[in-house]
Amino acid sequence: MLKYLLTFIIATGIAVTMAKADDKPELVIYTYDSFASEWGPGPQIKAEFEKTCNCTVTFVGLDSSVGVLGRIQLEGASSKADIALGLDTSLTSIAAKTNLFAPHHLETRGKLALPDDVGFWDDPNFVPFDWGYFAFNYDKQRLNNAPRSFDELLARDDLKIVIQDPRTATPGLGLMLWVNAIYGDQAPEVWKKLAPKLVTVTKGWWDAYSMFLEGEADMVLSYSTSPAYHMIAEEKDHYAAASFAEGHYMQVEVAGILKSSTKPALARLFLQKLMEKDMQSILPTTNWMYPASAFGQVPEGFGGLIKPAKSHLFSPEVVAQNRDQWVKDWVEGLSQ
Repeated sequence: MLKYLLTFIIATGIAVTMAKADDKPELVIYTYDSFASEWGPGPQIKAEFEKTCNCTVTFVGLDSSVGVLGRIQLEGASSKADIALGLDTSLTSIAAKTNLFAPHHLETRGKLALPDDVGFWDDPNFVPFDWGYFAFNYDKQRLNNAPRSFDELLARDDLKIVIQDPRTATPGLGLMLWVNAIYGDQAPEVWKKLAPKLVTVTKGWWDAYSMFLEGEADMVLSYSTSPAYHMIAEEKDHYAAASFAEGHYMQVEVAGILKSSTKPALARLFLQKLMEKDMQSILPTTNWMYPASAFGQVPEGFGGLIKPAKSHLFSPEVVAQNRDQWVKDWVEGLSQ
């Protein structure tokens, strides 16, 4: 009898211990798949936050930040996500209008190190965590006379280029905004001139970038920071971003809390930690972007990257007002 009683006590103790372990709150974060991947910042960010939160972080990787917003819109108030991470300023106004995001109530004044072009950050729903510039990347061993302006790129007929779709990929959306920022009402003509140079238009960034790496295109739409990956991780210095005289379009990536989250305090703590040094230091060599926090630092490999003489950035409201028409212009221009 004593033996069975001891067995019951031990088993019960184990069950209680397991229940307590399983009772840890789970913070669910929707993000784009490269962030959540094993070579992205996700695993390190998860480990860093779990050191102090007594919780479990689960990243759900989707095909792009456009896909993240689409998934949240589809799920609505029943979404399992506590946080959306990886939207950018081209999507924040649209995201806010869904009424699915909650104010973060965090003080960002004096804690951010964004370029002057961004101005004072006062978005009540979204906190920036990194930023960069869109650019056309090339291999100096294959292309030794890269165009030095958007006008030159459009004028040349010796280039094979691959880009992404603005309806499904953040870089594709960035290119659409970049062209409209430079050319305004002439943007439809730009798409017509660009069309003959395109090898293809891909759904996502990696599809396009892998084609470029395999030699199927001379240039690929990516980021000005992409060459840093090759320099630091691969010790290859023959990849570069073309610096355009007209300037480059900027991307500021943000994170926001869902109103439907049952763990708003934990979600807010995550956003707070995301702006601090320990997490910010992870981003440059995993997400290959500039840290948005004043506490972030970049490694030496970033010193050789292009520094645009001019940067472009529409307000979120301008993007929301014009996006549908600009996408229509893009589709019609490339189809002719």
